[in-house]
Amino acid sequence: MANCGCNKEFSSDYILLKPEKLSFYELIRVLFPGDIEKRKFVDCQEGADSSFERRWVIFISILAQKFLQFVAKPLASFGSTFEMGLNLFSANGGFGMFLFNSLRGNIQWPDKTSPTFSSFNGHLDNRVELDQSIQPGDRKYYAALSMMSSKISYENKAFIETVVEDQWKMEFLGFFDFWNDYQDKATTQAFILHDKNVNSDTIVVAFRGTETFDADAWCTDFDISWYEIPGVGKIHGGFMKALGLQKNLGWPKDIKQDDHTHPPVAYYAIREMLRKRLQANDQTKFVLTGHSLGAALAILFPAVLALHEETWMLDRLGGVYTFGQPRVGDHKFGEFTSEHLRKHDIPYFRFVYGNDLVPRLPYDNKTLMFKHFGTCLYYNSFYEGKIVAEEPNKNYFSPLMAIPKTINAVWELIRSFLIGHSRGKEYKEGWFLRAFRVLGLIVPGVSAHGPQDYVNSTRLGSSALLIIPHQIPIQ
Repeated sequence: MANCGCNKEFSSDYILLKPEKLSFYELIRVLFPGDIEKRKFVDCQEGADSSFERRWVIFISILAQKFLQFVAKPLASFGSTFEMGLNLFSANGGFGMFLFNSLRGNIQWPDKTSPTFSSFNGHLDNRVELDQSIQPGDRKYYAALSMMSSKISYENKAFIETVVEDQWKMEFLGFFDFWNDYQDKATTQAFILHDKNVNSDTIVVAFRGTETFDADAWCTDFDISWYEIPGVGKIHGGFMKALGLQKNLGWPKDIKQDDHTHPPVAYYAIREMLRKRLQANDQTKFVLTGHSLGAALAILFPAVLALHEETWMLDRLGGVYTFGQPRVGDHKFGEFTSEHLRKHDIPYFRFVYGNDLVPRLPYDNKTLMFKHFGTCLYYNSFYEGKIVAEEPNKNYFSPLMAIPKTINAVWELIRSFLIGHSRGKEYKEGWFLRAFRVLGLIVPGVSAHGPQDYVNSTRLGSSALLIIPHQIPIQ
């Protein structure tokens, strides 16, 4: 049994994976029968499930994390160069103008910290304006604002601040890099805004999702370690660590964060900022949102509030809106969180677009036992939405769905040339997004995870789906 050097007394059961303790021999050996608690890179209680299915999942998780750790620096370097190239062309008016400016010796060099520097996701969809047809009081307002907040959360601080204050006319409360006690670095990001427009006094907390070239974020996704908290259920270990799980303390109600040895951790720092704002005005509410990994953190946050019995804060939570959210916990976790959301009348809308791969992971089967819950708003490639208990093809990798998924990916590529004419110029897709959609022909579901289709879903989808939270039993 590996010793993770952390206090696990807060959990009644757990499986923790430690890829840094892995040798090639141990990696191969895990595929063969044997008690997994005896493996150096697995920390779990005696008698843990050692079936081949369990060992295969551990093998994939450990292998992926080991590979990501190995390529972390070159991946980050490539990503930085790639994004710089994208911004170099856009800053000079496109590739043709870049060549012209090169000949003139008048190249415009982008600054990575400037409000005009866009991320990979920002180049997929460069929209930053809110849809002016969706105003405060509209049923779709918070869904649309949440998605745009989730989208720009991938950008740098100056970019986000400029958009929030100059474009949206809202108060920017800060962008933050939060500490991950297990990765021993600041790998969780979020920003907070205060919407004080007419008919709205709402704070929005937007968690950043998985950045394309960030190996640490990908490791968080692939880390299928889990903890079982008594009365709460089993929860994805990678997501808990990203939100602020303490290595030596677990989830204490309060921690000290004033020693300045490292940045604050997400849950405790955000909770404290919300406390101050909410106590200053008893009419202010707050909304939690995120895309991808950020979506997982958004729904985990109120679960930890409930664990800590922060009832007055839950009473002020105006909604949770997640986009492309992976599964976070098991059936018990879903029941625990759903019960507290219902108790405090908190709407939770989980948006899923088409064949997006991420909401269908981790698997919902007897080996992993992860379950979705809440109101699932499923949108097809025509942005027609419906309320479902579970998105179609819930575990994604189905041979029977291979051909339909590929046909849909072909249609999405064709649609990218038509939508600007049929829906308006604000929906026009550029060459980079079209190239990304070509990837969907190879791996259907990857391009569907991008923010662009979720933005379109919140704008073009029917507002009737957002009237009240529809409580659907956990499957």
